[in-house]
Amino acid sequence: MSSSTLQAPPNRWLTLTTVALAQLMVILDSTVVNIALPSAQADLGFSNGDRQWVVTAYSLAFGSLLLLGGRIADLIGRKQAFVIGLIGFAVASALGGAAPDFGLLVAARALQGAFGALLAPTALSVLTTTFTIPKERARAFGIWGAIAGAGGAIGLLLGGFLTQDINWRWNLYINVAIAVVALVGSFFFVHTAARTGERPKLDIVGTILVSGGLFFLVYGFSNAYTDGWGNADSWGMLTAAGILLIGFVVWISRAKNPLLHLSVVLDRNRAAAYLSIMLAAVSMFALFLFVTYFLQTGLHYTPIQTGLSFLPMVGMLVIAAQLGTNFLVPRFGPKVLVPIGMLIGAAGMLWLTNLDLHSTYVPDVMLPLMVIGFAMGTIMPASMQTATLGVQRQYQGVASALVNTSQQVGGSIGTALLNTLAASAVTAYIVDHAPATPTVTAEAAVHSYALVYWVAAGIFTGGAVMSGLLFRRRNQGVSLSNAHAPVTGRTATIPSEQAAAEPVSAH
Repeated sequence: MSSSTLQAPPNRWLTLTTVALAQLMVILDSTVVNIALPSAQADLGFSNGDRQWVVTAYSLAFGSLLLLGGRIADLIGRKQAFVIGLIGFAVASALGGAAPDFGLLVAARALQGAFGALLAPTALSVLTTTFTIPKERARAFGIWGAIAGAGGAIGLLLGGFLTQDINWRWNLYINVAIAVVALVGSFFFVHTAARTGERPKLDIVGTILVSGGLFFLVYGFSNAYTDGWGNADSWGMLTAAGILLIGFVVWISRAKNPLLHLSVVLDRNRAAAYLSIMLAAVSMFALFLFVTYFLQTGLHYTPIQTGLSFLPMVGMLVIAAQLGTNFLVPRFGPKVLVPIGMLIGAAGMLWLTNLDLHSTYVPDVMLPLMVIGFAMGTIMPASMQTATLGVQRQYQGVASALVNTSQQVGGSIGTALLNTLAASAVTAYIVDHAPATPTVTAEAAVHSYALVYWVAAGIFTGGAVMSGLLFRRRNQGVSLSNAHAPVTGRTATIPSEQAAAEPVSAH
């Protein structure tokens, strides 16, 4: 079958626009609210100790319910799940924006996370099952990967503008406007293929095990971020997470209708893709958080100036995403592109270690940001496309959810690990350079950022080795032609011409 004979869904690019809006909304919310926190705290009068819950409530609900959200999309249909997710996210955002007190704000953020956990994997699975022609699929995932990589930076820019020039509440209200547009588009351009065969059942035990495990995992890392790694509660939660997740793996290996088929993650290509996404998310945390600190405290930038400073990085990310997915990934495959992107990211992080109190934005900050943007545009689209490639339709939702789970877990690890390293480095530097004058304190902060960039460079380098070893060669990976076959732990080798011509799934 040639690619020309495939029947592509009509209005598929408008479908992409619709689901991309939803994805952008979810990603924006991970950073846009952070910018608004100081203003929200001053308005509602909650303490510094309580402030973290505005962020943690969202991440806990989102991270722990992602696999359930993906499975619900498989069970009830992607369009239905997408519409429910959009409406729920919009209502929760409106509640948060109108919150008269701290309690309602936190509750609204938790609701946002819960509906985001339904919306994000559903949007990706709609994309996966809509674009069946390989070249168009690559182009669509290039756009998707660019959104995933740039969304955080766009959130910083948008959050700075809304908080500084309008009101912090609009960091939540803006989601309502985006959701309304996406909701209209969903009724016209998002479709669910007719179900064939018996309706699958929800794996209740597996859902409880994995949701509990992910909850304690995210909570444990969040607690380590605020209370330190020596806190017994943090290790207790991480231990509970490990026990529950091990129990989940044992359960799904024996269950008749498991929440997640083990072969989805045991395939080398998909495992490499999920790990690549997670490691890139860990390193990107270092970029957004600590470069933001440097710009605002070192260069004394306003929130809007800080957001604008990331635009060159976003531009390079978009360019790399389109170049990679349209030309390089089809030719070389993720085994070549992802390791190269990781090494480029490591080089950009090492460049940032040269920052000091006398550095300027141009060229000391802007150029390494552009290098890292190019790296992320090389890593994310190729990894995301591979992570959902060749998965049986009934598991597309949960496979898509694993993409978001990888990002969420990576971000949580990055938050706890890198911030702890930075805090320890600040303390050690001040002790070694006492007395703690304002200049010494400022130098200590820059020194701690440099340590974080070194660690992030090491993570990128480790990701390059891992992805280079795990990804199969281009004509040996999960192929488009076995999308209709049952998911198995083994993948047949398909000639590249045939693989390029076969659809992901019937639409």
